[in-house]
Amino acid sequence: MGLLALLYGACCYLAFLGSFVYLVAFVGDLGTARSVSAGPAAPPGAALGADLALLALFGLQHSLMARPGFKRIWTRIIPPAVERSTYVLCSSLALALLFALWRPIPGALWDFRHPVLRLGAWAGFAAGVLLVLVSTFQISHFHLFGLRQAWLRFKGRPCPEPAFRLTALYARVRHPLMLGFLATFWCAPTMTLGHLVFAAGFSGYILAGTLLEERDLLRTLGPAYRAYLRQVPRFFPLPGRRAEKPPPSTYDGG
Repeated sequence: MGLLALLYGACCYLAFLGSFVYLVAFVGDLGTARSVSAGPAAPPGAALGADLALLALFGLQHSLMARPGFKRIWTRIIPPAVERSTYVLCSSLALALLFALWRPIPGALWDFRHPVLRLGAWAGFAAGVLLVLVSTFQISHFHLFGLRQAWLRFKGRPCPEPAFRLTALYARVRHPLMLGFLATFWCAPTMTLGHLVFAAGFSGYILAGTLLEERDLLRTLGPAYRAYLRQVPRFFPLPGRRAEKPPPSTYDGG
C-alpha cells in the first residue's frame, strides 16, 4: 500500500507540474496551439457561456474539495495519505478540460505597442510566476501538492500538518501565492476579451476561495489567526505592516 501511495502521489505531482507549465504558456500565449487568446472560434455569446462554465467548474471543484467537511467525508473513502494527491489530480484534470474546451473571444481591452510598456507587462507576468513558485517553497511545497504525505506513508511514518513559518513573504501578505497568480493573469501586453474573462473569473475565484479558507482557519486556529488577519493584509503588502509572530499552523492551499 505504501509503494502504491508513493507511485500515485508521484504521478499526481507530475500532473500538477504539467498543468502548471501549460497554464503559464496558456495565459501568456507562449506558442501553444490553444491559449487564452487562440483556439477554435465560436460566436462571442457561445464562447462567453462556455468559458464561464469552465471557470465555474474549476472553481467549484477546487474550492469544494478543499473544505474540511468534504475532506472528512472523502477520507472515509480514500486513504488520508493520498487525499491531497487526489485533490491535486482533480484540479489538474479540471485545468486540462479548461485548456481543451476554452474558446477565445476576439477584441482587446488594451494592446501595448510601446516597447517599454510591453516589457513592463512581461516583467510583471514573469514576477507573478516566480512569486507563485517561491511562495510554495516558503510554506511546504511537497506537502501542498501531496508528495510528502505519500512519501511518509511509504516510510510508515505519521504525517503531521506542516508548521506555519513566518517567512519574508507571509509576514507581509497573507496570500502571496494568490498574489502571484493575480499578477500572472493580469500582466498582459495584450489583454484580449477572452483573456479578460479568464483573468476576471479566476480573480473572483481567488477572492472567494481565500475568504472561505480564512473562515476555516479562524474556526481551527482561533485568536492566534485572528491576530494574524489584523496584522497582515490579504493580497497587497503595505509599508510598515508585517506580522510579529505566526499563528500556530496552516498552509495556503485552497
